[in-house]
Amino acid sequence: MHNLIKTLATGCVFAVLANSANAAEKIVFGIALEPYPPFSEKSGNGAWSGFEPDLIKALCEHLKAQCPLKEVSWDGLIPALQSSQIDVILNSMSITEEREKVIDFTAPYYQTPAMWVADANLKLATTPEGLKGKIIGVQGSTSNATYLKAYYAKGSTLRYYNTQDDMTADLQSGRIDVMLADALTIEPLIKSASGNGLANKGLAPKDPLFGSGIGAGVRKGDNALKEQLNSALAAMKADGTYDKIRSRYFSVDISAQ
Repeated sequence: MHNLIKTLATGCVFAVLANSANAAEKIVFGIALEPYPPFSEKSGNGAWSGFEPDLIKALCEHLKAQCPLKEVSWDGLIPALQSSQIDVILNSMSITEEREKVIDFTAPYYQTPAMWVADANLKLATTPEGLKGKIIGVQGSTSNATYLKAYYAKGSTLRYYNTQDDMTADLQSGRIDVMLADALTIEPLIKSASGNGLANKGLAPKDPLFGSGIGAGVRKGDNALKEQLNSALAAMKADGTYDKIRSRYFSVDISAQ
């Protein structure tokens, strides 16, 4: 009888430990419904691909965790994180002082400058004075949008978009005069047939409003998960996994130094 009780007790302990391990191994990553190639895009069969889905997969293999992706609108990512619908935002979110008031970030895992793009035949100065009276397109709820609001809203009309594709279409059709976008996303486009007629009009200057790079967002105070992610990212950079993934999409080093 004593042995039976001991066996049952041991089994209960293992069951509790197993359940705890399974719970700890599940990390829900939020991903914006709006595609953002080459960082993230969704195929017709519903599968996500791109730099960040590939990075998430490698991270979770390193952490030996199950990591389902939960689709959320871009504007809803931070609220979804705060309400525990998701555990991590690894979706091209800039680390800014404003966002750090409500969520925590890992160390940055990539960085990209902001690029002005307009019709190749259009000559313009991209200063606030040079773009006075112009219609400027930008993706909403981004650091690029924050930058434009601070310096260009008084003299120019700002038009906000949910997706890069919609913004590019409006630029090509003449509904906006110029757009500000992440260089890593837009540069491949303007070099392709789809970007015919568009040209790089220069990079925006460095500014604190652009943040200090792109990091993975976690809930305030979730230091254990943040350190797990930081350690995994550092290990992936050290063993070449990060560069292997990066080279599938970018010819230049995008890692945050």
